[in-house]
Amino acid sequence: MPAMNAFYAQSGGVTAVINATACGVIETARKHKAKIANVYAGRNGIIGALTEDMINTNRESARTIAALKNMPGGAFGSARYKLKGIEENRAEYERLIEVFRAHNIGYFFYNGGNDSMDTAHKVSLISKKMGFPVTCLGIPKTVDNDLPITDTCPGFGSVAKYVAVSTREAAMDVASMAKTSTKVFILEVMGRHAGWIAAAGGLAGDKPGDAPHIILFPEVPFKQRAFLKRVRECVQKYDYCVIVVSEGAAYRDGRFLAEAGTRDAFGHAQLGGVAPVVAQMVRDNLGYKYHYAIADYLQRSARHIASATDVKQAYAVGAAAVKFAVAGKSAVMPVIKRVSDKPYRWTIASAPLSRIANKEKMLPKRYITKDGFGITAAARRYLEPLISGEDYPPYVNGLPKYATLKNVSVAPKLQTKFVV
Repeated sequence: MPAMNAFYAQSGGVTAVINATACGVIETARKHKAKIANVYAGRNGIIGALTEDMINTNRESARTIAALKNMPGGAFGSARYKLKGIEENRAEYERLIEVFRAHNIGYFFYNGGNDSMDTAHKVSLISKKMGFPVTCLGIPKTVDNDLPITDTCPGFGSVAKYVAVSTREAAMDVASMAKTSTKVFILEVMGRHAGWIAAAGGLAGDKPGDAPHIILFPEVPFKQRAFLKRVRECVQKYDYCVIVVSEGAAYRDGRFLAEAGTRDAFGHAQLGGVAPVVAQMVRDNLGYKYHYAIADYLQRSARHIASATDVKQAYAVGAAAVKFAVAGKSAVMPVIKRVSDKPYRWTIASAPLSRIANKEKMLPKRYITKDGFGITAAARRYLEPLISGEDYPPYVNGLPKYATLKNVSVAPKLQTKFVV
């Protein structure tokens, strides 16, 4: 069978290591020229396929592709664009297959989270029905660490490292001024439904009394009275209180502390910033001077402090996806399997997309202390290996040096245009 082309797309919020996965896909595909002729990347993710706006990665040098490992952001552009169900929006899926057929694309690698795994699964199904079967592989990526089956998700280890380091350093700052200045510091981190990132903040402390003194998880219903009591106790005992709060912290009835009332492209509630809400609560009820920080994009783009473990795993799942594809596997996702905690050892396996799509992995109860404000020893055993090691990008004149891609477009072949 003659070689076919592959389509690779980045989806949703990017991470510090998503381009390491792209590097794994492209470098491994170049070793399988007998089956994969070219790797086309979607400009702005899946939108690049729908609009026939693709990048020919074969026009990039081996050196440039290797340098992707060091780059944050999405090298080819990502998009928050969700394809709905096949029956309610069949035209989009048919358009994908039309583009794939026109460009002889027999492999589809979709690098994203829960919704992306669902899309890859649906494309594998409809491509068969349309008489142009495409080998579809989902590749895990999400800082939220909420994909099931895989031990961890590439992107999480680096954001966890950033949050743990930032919490420790900010706590030292606050502690040094607490007698005469700030009493409460709040760090807001990502995590809509799952508290994995917030839990990582707990790694900042080594012993009782160390910051963070309070972690607010989405999995633990927020109780204002208990929270304020704990803040007061910490200030009285330690002179200050450091809080890590997940953006998805919510009341028992499911209302987010900071829901803005709008929704994003995936239908998720748009959150308006929980840190100022918590800060106002502290000031109004306790009168303490406070400061807060919202990690926002900084936590997921911090390639300068990426976890070496995370970089290796991000590359490995990209490489594994190609190997699975050329071996004939389809509708699966490479997953990371933990072999041991100390020493930390892991391997790559595969799992059906049908078991992953649209499912979320929450922070287990055993990882949260009984009072609901901290992490357990079991959580530490899980988290610590994931933030291990440093993998610095090259620096020039004191700043990280990132590669510049040509991003040469693939010539369109279809007469019809598609508007998204």
